[in-house]
Amino acid sequence: MDIFSLLLTVAGLILFETISSVDNAIINAEVLSTMSQKARKWFLFWGLFFAVFLLRGMLPWGIVWATTPSLGPIEALTATFSGDPAIAHKVEQSAPILLCGGGVFLVFLFFSWLFLEEKHFGLPGEETLFKYGFWFYAIVSVLLAVIVWFAAQKSPMMAFSAVVGSTAFFITQGFKQNAEQAEARLVHAGNLSDISKILYLEVIDATFSIDGVLGAFAFTLSVPLILIGNGIGAIVVRQITVGNIERIKKYKYLKNGAMYSILFLGLIMLADSFGVHIPQWLSPVITFGMIGWFFWKSKRAIDLEMN
Repeated sequence: MDIFSLLLTVAGLILFETISSVDNAIINAEVLSTMSQKARKWFLFWGLFFAVFLLRGMLPWGIVWATTPSLGPIEALTATFSGDPAIAHKVEQSAPILLCGGGVFLVFLFFSWLFLEEKHFGLPGEETLFKYGFWFYAIVSVLLAVIVWFAAQKSPMMAFSAVVGSTAFFITQGFKQNAEQAEARLVHAGNLSDISKILYLEVIDATFSIDGVLGAFAFTLSVPLILIGNGIGAIVVRQITVGNIERIKKYKYLKNGAMYSILFLGLIMLADSFGVHIPQWLSPVITFGMIGWFFWKSKRAIDLEMN
């Protein structure tokens, strides 16, 4: 990977992690507002350590190692920078398994947002699809069946990965929905300790980090690059949590940009898993393009409201 591709990949990872974690930042800000100053500082400092190194570092490393068990722990970390052709061959063989499961997760995540989640409608047709949200379960069920059918013809493990991706999606969605309900109780609860709230925020951070980690594999299979990009993105999210959350909320279509990016990243991962050649630059360029366009749309809406 040349230096330009490396920088473009890291920049794309930072942007994707930042925008896709806005919901997490909002929940964090609401709960932190009910905590003591000492507890806030503890979470923002030590919580950052857990978010960056343990979650966004250990999780992608664990995924690469799990999908390529023949690699040792050190090789799983440094595989994409290794000059050993045997290691490169192992990574190439296992990549479709990882990409298929991650792609299913991201595509399901997009359709869940499109059909079920209340939102600011940014494109024609979104409001109509939201009214027919009950079709979500039928669509993803048929989609999973089709993906598994074609994946099974290439590799049983690839088909199993698609099922694991869908399972991971529904598990994390359950946690997220519970988080939204628990947030209101935590904000108004006077009998919960700061320690309980910190533990709650750490669990929620772990749940939300899965989206960013799996989406990162559409950019690169390099664990060090994912750690750098997602780690910096997590730091940016912490800064947003502290001082700029109300300003970020005004850009009402940013979430739309993140979700359409997730759709394209998921499709890229699925196409790549089935052997379609995807240029290295495509994922970061699409991410910058989608989020940039919806940022401009948000800013234009703010300007119209002010006038």
